[in-house]
Amino acid sequence: MLSMHAAAEYVFDALASGAHGYLLKEVAASEIVAAVRAVSNGQRYLCKRVADLVAEELSQRHVPNPLGSLSRREREILQLVAEGHTSAAIAIKLSLSPKTVDTYRSRLMRKLQIKAITELVKFALRHGLITLD
Repeated sequence: MLSMHAAAEYVFDALASGAHGYLLKEVAASEIVAAVRAVSNGQRYLCKRVADLVAEELSQRHVPNPLGSLSRREREILQLVAEGHTSAAIAIKLSLSPKTVDTYRSRLMRKLQIKAITELVKFALRHGLITLD
């Protein structure tokens, strides 16, 4: 595939449709020749820029989402803590005891390997659980 598009979705669509190579139109003619030879020998070929793009996309896709390790209740408490609510206020809101809220908070901080509430707030911001509004 010879394309002007350097976006991951185009590359993955082309490969999924049977393309064995993907080059950008900006590559040198000699690289096009090398790609044709590689593909005719049964190999795959991606120009460097596309190979870097694919590697970056795949590395981002395989980063486990740390929120996935949290229960629904832990996420709920994380959001409320990050919004600045006290354990007592969260307890009232969720019909729990303050001690139970503290236990949930400790557990989620341990799972996320976070040591301080300020880090918890930053984590919640980074992962879209809260906004600065």
